[in-house]
Amino acid sequence: MQFHHHGYVSGDPRIQAAAGTGIDRPEELPDEVDVLIVGSGPAGMLTAAQLAQFPGITTRLVERRDGRLAIGQADGIQARSVETFQAFGFAEAITAEAYWITEMAFWRPDTENPTHIVRGGRAKDDATGISEFKHLIVNQARVLDYFADVAKNSAARLTPDFGWDFQGLEVADEGDYPVKVTLVRSAGPDEGMEKTVHAKYVVGCDGARSKVRASIGCTMAGDQANHAWGVMDVLAKTDFPDIRTKCAIQSHDGGSILLIPREGGHLFRMYVDLGVVPEGDNGNVRKTSVEEMIAKANAIITPYTLEVRNVAWHSVYEVGHRLTDRFDDLLPEQLGERTPRVFITGDACHTHSAKAGQGMNVSMQDGFNIGWKLAHVLEGRSPESLLSTYSAERQVVAKNLIDFDKEWSTMMAKKPEEFDSPSALEDFYVRTAEFPAGFMTEYTPSLITGVATHQELATGFPLGKRFKSALAARVCDTNPMHLGHHATADGRWRIYVFADPSPAGAASPVADFAEWLSTSPQSPLAATPNGLDADAWFDVKVIYQQRHEDIDINAVPAVFKPEVGPFKLTEYEKVYGTVPGADIFDERGLSRDGVVVVVRPDQYVANVLPLTATAELGQFFAQIHSGARV
Repeated sequence: MQFHHHGYVSGDPRIQAAAGTGIDRPEELPDEVDVLIVGSGPAGMLTAAQLAQFPGITTRLVERRDGRLAIGQADGIQARSVETFQAFGFAEAITAEAYWITEMAFWRPDTENPTHIVRGGRAKDDATGISEFKHLIVNQARVLDYFADVAKNSAARLTPDFGWDFQGLEVADEGDYPVKVTLVRSAGPDEGMEKTVHAKYVVGCDGARSKVRASIGCTMAGDQANHAWGVMDVLAKTDFPDIRTKCAIQSHDGGSILLIPREGGHLFRMYVDLGVVPEGDNGNVRKTSVEEMIAKANAIITPYTLEVRNVAWHSVYEVGHRLTDRFDDLLPEQLGERTPRVFITGDACHTHSAKAGQGMNVSMQDGFNIGWKLAHVLEGRSPESLLSTYSAERQVVAKNLIDFDKEWSTMMAKKPEEFDSPSALEDFYVRTAEFPAGFMTEYTPSLITGVATHQELATGFPLGKRFKSALAARVCDTNPMHLGHHATADGRWRIYVFADPSPAGAASPVADFAEWLSTSPQSPLAATPNGLDADAWFDVKVIYQQRHEDIDINAVPAVFKPEVGPFKLTEYEKVYGTVPGADIFDERGLSRDGVVVVVRPDQYVANVLPLTATAELGQFFAQIHSGARV
């Protein structure tokens, strides 16, 4: 973390100096805003935290509740989400308080005594090293707290506007603030008061019963719910030996349980199979009491017993898989005529079971995707056409999630005798590990994702997939660092320049590339407005093939050591060498002739190019930053 480049900082460096909209931020909700976020769930809070990094943009978040969420329903945090937390600066803190999933145990009926369950197998959660980050369990409310702190401590000083209920919106054909939003006070002394807010853009993060979705005419389609599960967070006395291990438990004829230990050392969650919902049930299954859930759980885990001492939370839900026809306000006949103004995220556009642990995680990636795009358009960095990529990209991800969850939830509901093999559930869990970890997303070629023409130069960084970090040795201080951990959620594009074998300072392809990057009008860096730091829009790092002690940092081209801050201090932390025994060129299949890897602000690989493909790189960024050059 760097924080002295604007002068000595003696306090908490995570609290940025107020700037732009953060200076004298009005307490009252203004009549006009750039972005209005509706709903303070995971997608809403991440979008707010991202936009808060742009203090020149007026962003407000309205929430129907009168304060922070106390108890959240979601709790599973996949490794991809922890990577995202790293970008926002709190991965280490939230990991310390979370429960870590390292194994999953699979219980099934004892062949000798089918009325009893026995442990049939164990599976490592990440046996193949998909990520260096943990798979966590932590309450959704705490996740929201962390994002709230990021937003509050940003230069924009963004905090939620609690006690406002969204009523509806209208989108005009013209005007600087074309989205007219009607809100009503839902809490406080002026409860019932109506207010109109005009916005440039609206992001609906208001859940499965989304009013924003209804206001733009999106429809949900998919399977009707036909299987019910009871879920409860409890403190209990039990002799079940794996009570602090994630478990899939299948009984002979009593149903199934998905057991999730919770953070804090004692609390755990049970998803208890309540069976197929009969036709004409009319919601009666939702009246299942917690006592009935406990009795059902005891029947499933026989010969073990469960004595519940305290219930922190419980609910009943019916599994349904539904997806909206679009994720923004553009009707099919409007495509190409205008760009979207209203977007929906998370449960507002995709619903599914909770057992795959995907809802909160995919919702946050929705927010990450739309947040930086709105910022780039509002700052004039990118054309409005960038916003159309949100629905195109995220709807595919949601469809893949629903397909996966259908298979997983169906398997969880099966009876043991319905499987071809006793280990079928375990085998599926191991075989599909990359998906629930959050790493199967692969964006297709678009305005912001190139074509894999040169993919063989960087086989470990597939186009459209998240940038999988690896170790490199930072030359200035000799520390081995995870390269991806320095990609903060600041809206910048990353350009990783993996050098050819030549040493720093020698005539070489990387030296030629550096010259083009720093001097050519076609270089993406030329789009950076005058008056900003040279790396304000693009974070360019070079990784040499030599060890750090063999690299002369004074010989490294200046473009890899930009001058930053008001004192024009040299930035030395963008120059890397290789780590003995963990050479990033070998670890990620990088060409020894050199390669450029371009990464989007939301951490997905956007392009892979040879060092000589400067025209191609310039053209790629020209369409993204058209009209933005100064």
